[in-house]
Amino acid sequence: MAKTKKKPDNKAFYPFIKWFWILLLSGVLGVFLIFLLAAWGVFGEMPTFERLENPQTNLATEIISSDGATLGKFYLDDNRTPVAYEDLPDNLINALVATEDARYYDHSGIDGIGTLRAFVFLGQRGGASTISQQLARQLFVGVRSKNLFQAVTQKIKEWVIATRLERSYTKQEIIAMYMNIYDFGYNADGIRSASRIYFGKEPRDLKTEESAVLVGMLKNSSLYNPIRREQLVLDRRNTVLSQMEKYGYITEEEKDSLQALRMDINFSPESHREGLATYFRMYLQGFLNDWLKKNPKPITAEGERETWNLYLDGLKVYTTIDSRMQKNAEDAVAEHMKRLQAEFFHQNTPQRNPTTPFLELEREEIRGIMERAMKNSDRWRTMKAEGKTEKEIRESFNQKTEMTVFDWNSETKEKDTVMTPMDSIRYYKTILRTAMMSMEPQTGHVKAWVGGINYKHFQYDNVIQGARQAGSTFKPFVYAAAIDQLRMSPCDQLPDSQYCIEAGKHGNPEPWCPKNSDGRYSGEMYTLKRALANSVNTVTAQLIDKVGPKPVVSIVKNLGLTREIPEVPSIALGTPDFNVYEMVGAYGTFANQGVYVKPVMVTRIEDKNGTVLYEYVPETKDVLSKEVAYAMINLLEGVTEGGSGTRLRHNYNKEDALYKEIITGYPYGFTNPIAGKTGTTQNQSDGWFMGMVPNLVTGVWVGGEDRATHFKTINYGQGASMALPIWALYMKKNYEEEELGVSKEEFPKPENMTINLDCSRATQNVGEEDDLEDDLDDLDF
Repeated sequence: MAKTKKKPDNKAFYPFIKWFWILLLSGVLGVFLIFLLAAWGVFGEMPTFERLENPQTNLATEIISSDGATLGKFYLDDNRTPVAYEDLPDNLINALVATEDARYYDHSGIDGIGTLRAFVFLGQRGGASTISQQLARQLFVGVRSKNLFQAVTQKIKEWVIATRLERSYTKQEIIAMYMNIYDFGYNADGIRSASRIYFGKEPRDLKTEESAVLVGMLKNSSLYNPIRREQLVLDRRNTVLSQMEKYGYITEEEKDSLQALRMDINFSPESHREGLATYFRMYLQGFLNDWLKKNPKPITAEGERETWNLYLDGLKVYTTIDSRMQKNAEDAVAEHMKRLQAEFFHQNTPQRNPTTPFLELEREEIRGIMERAMKNSDRWRTMKAEGKTEKEIRESFNQKTEMTVFDWNSETKEKDTVMTPMDSIRYYKTILRTAMMSMEPQTGHVKAWVGGINYKHFQYDNVIQGARQAGSTFKPFVYAAAIDQLRMSPCDQLPDSQYCIEAGKHGNPEPWCPKNSDGRYSGEMYTLKRALANSVNTVTAQLIDKVGPKPVVSIVKNLGLTREIPEVPSIALGTPDFNVYEMVGAYGTFANQGVYVKPVMVTRIEDKNGTVLYEYVPETKDVLSKEVAYAMINLLEGVTEGGSGTRLRHNYNKEDALYKEIITGYPYGFTNPIAGKTGTTQNQSDGWFMGMVPNLVTGVWVGGEDRATHFKTINYGQGASMALPIWALYMKKNYEEEELGVSKEEFPKPENMTINLDCSRATQNVGEEDDLEDDLDDLDF
């Protein structure tokens, strides 16, 4: 009988099968439990659904010009301005996905293949963090811990949060959030700041090779930083380009050509003390802080009311500044002031002026100026706060130390040197200061604001903080009062002869007998137009005597000059102090047909979601009739046609090196209608020029920090030499950019003018050739 074959005993394998399934199910359940515990917050706090829907990041307040450019930002630690996915270029997105998460569009937050590979090869062939996981770590987890247990739990939290993010947001939104949150170093928080700081452009304008640099930095922005490690970053960029070729985003030929390109970094740091419109931005910071205090956020459901944070809440501030005109203004200031300063240094050497930079002061007075400057310095305040004795502090001011000071001749506008702090104070006293503001008279929109020559070294804003004697730029207000109150005309005549206003009249404490700037009286009869054009003091004195100081002060107050002004005749020659901001607003009334419009710098403020928080309402006031305002324009046109502003008109090809060296950009050769007024104060301490075309009014002031710092003679110290060239250079630059729309037209003339403007018989004064000779004589080269 045949033996039957014995069946294998499968029972022996049952324990192995049993334990396989137990271990497998336990593993699955264990992983599920771990995820569940992480979700419950056992391994640390997890973000709520509300926080996932609205992740909190610090957003900088953005300052936007009228032409849509970013002037700057206000931020504390995070210089972040979010960019929508639609504004990210395809090459940036492709570089990101190819380098950081090739299967990004195929997973739901966790890349299973990448995770398995990372486990098997212990991370030697790349990590497993998806873009969603990296965003989770940036938003909610933080820096990876060096403790193994904590690092593992952090990774688990990343997985959980990544899957939640995938359920809450689209793939496009996650990419935008990730690029907006990442810190690229050097205050480049987020892709917008990074592209502006490293390449000087908006993200949408990035080239493929530039996008590759920024994506390469995502691995470690501190290590792969183009400013510190150029070759390392170049190699990393080329790796990114290789990844883009590997996954089909670019061809091999494109990869090879792009990898051969050098890394063209255009480093443009964004700080509060650098960039465009620094003085304006600092004014704006104060304006916004005041506004935010008075306008808190809406009341919450809990009944709380928080204030807006200028540095964290991502506000958008829309300003009237035109970035192109602002640059033209800053360039004009730099071009002229550099030359003017060189001449000032030439004239104020210790050999030529033993009291340099001060003139006509006794040594005791100079010691007083230096003493005040020393006690007002940061060094004095800092050392006093540290508990140093006054003797120790004073001694430190006479000890040589290394320092960085302002220098026009350096490309960076500063130089390293060794000098005593006291010598540095004296050095800074020699540096001439300036202020310039430009405004559209019909709207009050301020188009350019230059508060000084360099904000980093001179933080005092002379546009709105500084107030100096107005000199002859005040005279038009006296003429306006005479025309308005007495119905005089530009053609009325008064004699240029000594004129006195006795004591007691108009509140005058003693007799007042003003002299002309040259101390002479011609005895001629002057029309008001010719008298203003040549700044004849005796005629101005007669006018304020006729109309009285009170009406003049009344008109001036309505023109926005709100400072305390004594009602005495001497104000006619510009003895009161005003700032450029006030003067531009006042002159704008003449160009705006008698309507004063308060200068405005901010038109709208929005929150990060685009909700309007503030919208400007113009402040206007009817001050003069259209006839009187136009008569004043006619008078002020005379200044540039036959008076102290005629060098704006000259178009001679004189090869006078000195003339070209000091009067920057001469000859100017303007042929369009220009109304303006120069101003020079006593001892040439201040030089002014107020210039107008129909749609732009601009004021310029130049002078020293102290009135005792000035040119010795009027040849260089007059407004026509110190301030007018800045206006001329600025306007030439504006006219070169036709899209700015700066007018070359006639000023609008009211219909049915009753004020006589035809002074042809009374204005046979000097011809154009004589005017040029007079200018050259005045400069006294």
